[in-house]
Amino acid sequence: MLLFLSQELEARPGPPPPVAAAAAAAAGLGPAPGMSVCGEAVGAGSLPSELVVHIFSFLAGPDRLRASAACSHWRECLFYPALWPRLRLSLRVSPAERPRLEFLMRKCGWFVRELRVQFAADNYPSGGGGAAAAGEGAAAAGDGEAPPLCPRWLDLLRTYLELVLCVLSSVRNNRNLQKLSLFGDISILQQHGSISNTYLGKVDPDGKKIKQIQQLFEEILGNSRQLKWLSCGFMLQIVTPTSLSSLSNPIANTMEHLSLLDNHIPGNTTLITAVELERFVNLRSLALDFCDFTAEMARVLADSNHVPLHRLSLLVHSVSIMHKSLDSMPEDENWKALTRNSTNLRVYIMAFDVKSDDMLRILKPSIPLERIHFDSYITCVSGAVVDLISRQYDKFLTHFILMNDVIDMSGFPDLSDNRNEDPLVLLAWRCTRLSLLAVHGYTVWAHNLIAIARLRGSDLKVLEVTEESIDFDQGELADQDVDPVHNLIEQVSLGLGRPWHAVMDIELLSVFTEPTRHFYREMQSFSEGI
Repeated sequence: MLLFLSQELEARPGPPPPVAAAAAAAAGLGPAPGMSVCGEAVGAGSLPSELVVHIFSFLAGPDRLRASAACSHWRECLFYPALWPRLRLSLRVSPAERPRLEFLMRKCGWFVRELRVQFAADNYPSGGGGAAAAGEGAAAAGDGEAPPLCPRWLDLLRTYLELVLCVLSSVRNNRNLQKLSLFGDISILQQHGSISNTYLGKVDPDGKKIKQIQQLFEEILGNSRQLKWLSCGFMLQIVTPTSLSSLSNPIANTMEHLSLLDNHIPGNTTLITAVELERFVNLRSLALDFCDFTAEMARVLADSNHVPLHRLSLLVHSVSIMHKSLDSMPEDENWKALTRNSTNLRVYIMAFDVKSDDMLRILKPSIPLERIHFDSYITCVSGAVVDLISRQYDKFLTHFILMNDVIDMSGFPDLSDNRNEDPLVLLAWRCTRLSLLAVHGYTVWAHNLIAIARLRGSDLKVLEVTEESIDFDQGELADQDVDPVHNLIEQVSLGLGRPWHAVMDIELLSVFTEPTRHFYREMQSFSEGI
C-alpha cells in the first residue's frame, strides 16, 4: 500500500444496538434489521448527517472507508472534521502518491488538529550500488571533483519537493493545528555525507521551490493560534534560522514541545539561539543537534521563569562535530543547575560515528541519561565509554543500544579486550533500571550474555543480540557433550524467565532502521511519554 493512513480515536463505550446494527450493515458486516437500502424512501441514505457521523465514529478506519461507499450521502459525511482530529501519513517519495495526497489534504488540511507526515524513500539509489558506490563518490569528492549525479536521486528530490509543497500549502491557513510533525527520511547514505548543493541545484536551479517551502512553513507558524507541538526533522532546509521568529509571542509562550533537526544546514548555522529559546517558557520537551545545545541554552532552561523540562533528546553527529565546536556545550555545573530546576528531566542521546574521545568529553556526570544509542559506519565505541556510562548513569539508564556496520574483515570489535570484566556485564550489574539492551556488530561472548541475563532477569524486557555477534570460548566449543548454542539459548532463557533466541537476521532487530529515522521515531515516543 503506497499511502499508509491511520488516525487515533478516543475510546468510548459501545454504541446502542440500533447504531451498532447500522454501522455493521454499512461496513458490509450484516444487514440492519428494518432498514431499507439507499435510494428508497426510508433507508441509510435518508439518515441525518449527524447520525451518520456518529455511526462512523465507532468504526475502524478501513470499515469507515467501506461504509462510505454505501451512497453519496455517506461518502460526503466521511470527511466530517470531527472524524479526523489526527492525521498520520507515511509517504513513499513517489509520483504515484501525489494525486492521493492532494485529495486527502484538500479534504482534511484545513481543519485537522494533529498532522504527522513522514516522507520516506524505501530504497537508497546509488550510481553503482551500495557501499562501493558510496566510497567512490566520497573519493571523488575528496579529489575536488563533484560526485556523480544519480538520475534516481534527482527524481526522488524533485518528487520530494512537490509532496512537501502539497502538504504545507494545504495547512497554511489551518488555525486549529495543535501538533505539526514533519520528517524527511530521504537523506543519502551516510557515507555520502549531507546532500550537496549539486543535487538541489539540478532539481531547483533558481532555488524557487526551496524558498517557497520555507515561506509556507513560516506562514503556517505565523497563522497558528493553538500550536503546542512543533517537530521538524531532516526536512532539507525547510527550517531556517529565522523560521521561529514567525511564531507570535503568545504561541511561543505556550509551546510544549520543540524539535528542530537538520543535517543539511550550512556550516556553523544553528536553527535556534539561546535568545530565541527564552520565549519558550512553557517548553516541556526539546530535541536538538547536540552541537546546537549550548551552555547558554542550559542556563535559559534552568531559569526559574521556565517550567521544568521533562525530556531532552540530543543527536550527536560526526558531521556536526566536524563543522561546529564542542567548546560551547554545557559543562557539568550547567547540567547540575538544569536538573535542580527540572528534577524529572530525562535525556536521550544518539551518537552517530562519534569518536570515543569526543564522547568522553560530552558525557558529563550530571546528565540524567535514560537512553543512549551508538550507531557506527566508521568509528566504533570503546570499552572505556561503555564503562563510563555504567558508572555515571547507573540510577537513570534504561535503554542501551550498540550498532556497528563497519566492514572489517578482521572481525567485530571486542569491548572486553585487556579488561578483567566485560563492560556490558558491568553495565547490566550497575544499571539496575536497564530494560533494553540491543547489540549488533560487537563481539558478545556467550558466557557474558548468560551473565547479563542472570543479573537483570525478567526486568530486562528486551535483549537483542544478532547471531553473528555472539562468540564462544574454545573450551565451550571443545566440549563434545554439550551443544554450545543450545546451552546458550537455554541458560539465557532461564535467566530472563522467558524463551529467548539470538536475532538471526539484522533486519529483524527492533532497532534496525536508518539512524535518523530511528532517532526521530524514538524521540517522538520518548517526548510523548511525559
